[in-house]
Amino acid sequence: MEFITHSHRHATEVFQNSDFKQDWQEFQDVLRYISDENLSKHFHDQYEGKRGKSLAATINHLIRERLVAAGWLKEAPIFKDKDLRDEKTWRLDFAKNNICVEVAFNHGEATAWNLFKPVLSSELNHVEKAIQTKAGIVVFVTEEMKGAGGFDGTVMTFERVKSHLRAFHNLIPIPVMIVGLKAPKSFQISQARDAIGKKRGYLTDI
Repeated sequence: MEFITHSHRHATEVFQNSDFKQDWQEFQDVLRYISDENLSKHFHDQYEGKRGKSLAATINHLIRERLVAAGWLKEAPIFKDKDLRDEKTWRLDFAKNNICVEVAFNHGEATAWNLFKPVLSSELNHVEKAIQTKAGIVVFVTEEMKGAGGFDGTVMTFERVKSHLRAFHNLIPIPVMIVGLKAPKSFQISQARDAIGKKRGYLTDI
């Protein structure tokens, strides 16, 4: 997949340091090696005409599969406290060494939480930590991917989240790389209602 980036708190420069460079490159490689063919095949096999209306689950699956194979920890707990550790709310999507990752394909109202979880993971806290990172990556869809990928209208996009970062500037003191996934070049997801009136997603060649 092609993607674009936006650097918060000098993330571009920070990620060139030896403590981050290899893992950041590995994360980029995972995204780049997910082809249109990978996306269309997985969507066709698992979701087309079924419960899937968008590429969200497909992209999540392929990213998870490849990051875990590269040694990234999935659903990493931020805190050691059992009451917090066992709740998905307090878990990161992925983490490795100094970097944590959130994939933000959910409702736009969750944007603040998607941005603040890397802060909780990277800043000191009076609650004992299970993991300690130093920077974050948060993945959004671009406006073009939102349309072509069949994403819900309430999903936050890469273009819109940049204004949120300006508002949250003083509340997010760590380096965060915002990643925007671009649309496939060879297909799109079209939606149609099935026999019982539910929206389903279907692959359409471009």
